[in-house]
Amino acid sequence: VVLAADDNRTNQLIFRKMTKDAEISLTFANDGVEAVEAYKLLHPSLVFMDISMPGMDGMEAIRNIRAYEREANLTPAPIIAMTAHAMDGDAERITEAGLDEVLTKPVRKAPVMERISKAKTIFAKTS
Repeated sequence: VVLAADDNRTNQLIFRKMTKDAEISLTFANDGVEAVEAYKLLHPSLVFMDISMPGMDGMEAIRNIRAYEREANLTPAPIIAMTAHAMDGDAERITEAGLDEVLTKPVRKAPVMERISKAKTIFAKTS
């Protein structure tokens, strides 16, 4: 299962089209609260997280997900930020929240598919 959190429906549509050939079960969350709840329910093998969302933003959602993983003694899932925040220092600040990697928007298909392929390989080895 791959979880993608993004409050923008157009971005969700683009992401769905981008990953249609990836043979994954894709679930969307519309904000950070939905992302945390979906994570707890689905335990996805990979998460793509928009950073700027209304209500609970991606940074807070990631901190909540990482806390849940520790409490539940789960292996941390890779979390990839999808963000337009490409200013100096932003990647470091985002990574400190518990992210594994940052992809800047507009997100391109090749890097997304690389991350999915890598997660599938890792998941296959642990299953």
